[in-house]
Amino acid sequence: MDKFTTLTGIAAPMPLVNIDTDMIIPKQFLKTIQRSGLGKNLFDEMRYTQDGAEIPGFVLNQPAYRKAEVIVAGDNFGCGSSREHAPWALLDFGIRCVISTSFADIFYNNCFKNGILPIILPQEAVDVLMEDAKKGANARMTVDLEAQTVTSSDGQSFAFTVDPFRKHCLLNGLDDIGLSLEKAASIDTFEAKAKTLRPWV
Repeated sequence: MDKFTTLTGIAAPMPLVNIDTDMIIPKQFLKTIQRSGLGKNLFDEMRYTQDGAEIPGFVLNQPAYRKAEVIVAGDNFGCGSSREHAPWALLDFGIRCVISTSFADIFYNNCFKNGILPIILPQEAVDVLMEDAKKGANARMTVDLEAQTVTSSDGQSFAFTVDPFRKHCLLNGLDDIGLSLEKAASIDTFEAKAKTLRPWV
């Protein structure tokens, strides 16, 4: 998984509340176990008509936000069913950070495991960042994980909290497999010793 250190990018405003995982990636796209390729179906029912044409009014279809890397969202983002395809789709589109006042627990945890930083901020701070995101492609936010700050395009900075272990994993690009591989030498030593002590196993 890619490291997350500092991100400066376009933020898409998405003020809807209760954006659930079926809105993020509808159920018909859950057949794959591949993490790539889902970005084109991110928010599928909001982005496209039934015949596959883009809906111009949807934020990610607007020219200013086609390369957004941050979403500033309404309350309770990622609620609904516990599908890991939701962060997969966000990441495949290019989203590395979602900012909201609250997240559904399972979605929140899945974000960290897939290299996305979910940031919880008070409503007042989200309101400021939402208005900043509405300025379009020229208004770029900066998310600094080491400093734990989000800075708007005009320099307003907001501090956020993050679990130290999750912060360590994101800064170093460590998913569950990566964490295990960090202990590879110790695992090899244990297995070699176990083979000597219990050769019949």
